[in-house]
Amino acid sequence: MSPGLPGDALLAWGQRVRRDLPWRRTRDPWAVLVAELMLQQTQVARVVPRYEEFLTCFTTPAACAAAPAGELIAAWSGLGYNRRALALHRAAGMIVAEHGGQVPDDLDALLALPGVGPYTARAVLAFAFERDLGVLDTNAARVLARAVAGRRLTAGQAQRLADAQVPAGQGWAHNQAVLDLGAMVCTARRPRCDHCPLTGSCAWYQRGLAPPDPAVGSAGTSGSQSRFEGSDRQGRGRLLRALGQAAVPDHELAAVMGWPGDPDRARRVAATLVADGLAVHTLGHHRLPG
Repeated sequence: MSPGLPGDALLAWGQRVRRDLPWRRTRDPWAVLVAELMLQQTQVARVVPRYEEFLTCFTTPAACAAAPAGELIAAWSGLGYNRRALALHRAAGMIVAEHGGQVPDDLDALLALPGVGPYTARAVLAFAFERDLGVLDTNAARVLARAVAGRRLTAGQAQRLADAQVPAGQGWAHNQAVLDLGAMVCTARRPRCDHCPLTGSCAWYQRGLAPPDPAVGSAGTSGSQSRFEGSDRQGRGRLLRALGQAAVPDHELAAVMGWPGDPDRARRVAATLVADGLAVHTLGHHRLPG
C-alpha cells in the first residue's frame, strides 16, 4: 500500500482552522482564476483588498477583455510582478474569443491561457469546479515531501503523489487543508509539529526530523527571493504607481523611481517596463498603455 495522508484527520483539521479568505467563498471560475494569478509570488495579506477591488471593476472575463490594458495595470499596482496583469488581460480575451466568455473546465484549455501554469490550472479545477486532483504549490510540495514521501521529490513524483492523496469527492476541502497546513504549520523554517494533525504518520517526524529536510530541493518548493528594498523591482513598482495617476516626463523618472542621483539606472529600468508592454514612451513621457 502506498503511503498517504490520513484523510479524515487532515479534513477535520482543515475544517476547524480553515482561513477565511474571499476567494474561498466562491466557486465562480473567473473569481478563482483572478485570485490564483494574484497569489503568484504575492502574500495573501496583500492580495485580499486588491482582489475584491479588482473584481468590482472587472466582474467577468468580458469586462476585463474590453478594458484598456492600462486600467488593469493600474488596478494591479502594488501587487508586484505586473506582467501578470497583462497575462490576465490576454487570458480574458482568449476566454471571450475561444470559450464564449466562460472560463474552461478542461486542464489543457486552461494551460493554454496566458499566465496559467500547472498549479493555477489545477487550482481553478479544484477550487471552482471541485475536481479531485492535487493542487501543488510550494506549501503543498513541502507537506508531501516531508509527511508522505520522506524524501526529495521530482516534479512528476510530486504531482502524482498530490493527485493520489485526494479523497473522492473532497478535492476542494482536501487541497485547502493541505495549503493551510503548509502555510501555517509545516512551514519552511521551524515547522510547528506540535500543532500538526499528521505527526502520527509523518515520515520525517518519525525520523526525528533528522537532516536533510526532505522539502529542500524538492520540485515545487521555492528558494529565497531576492531582496526587494533598493531593487529594480521596487523602482518599477514606484513608476507604475505614478503612471496610474498621470504620465511621467523623462526628467522626473529618477525621482519618481527613488533614485534621484542615478538617472541612467532609472532610464534603463523604465525601458524594461516598455519592453514588457507595461508602459509606453512617447514625446518624452512614460504612460500606461491604452
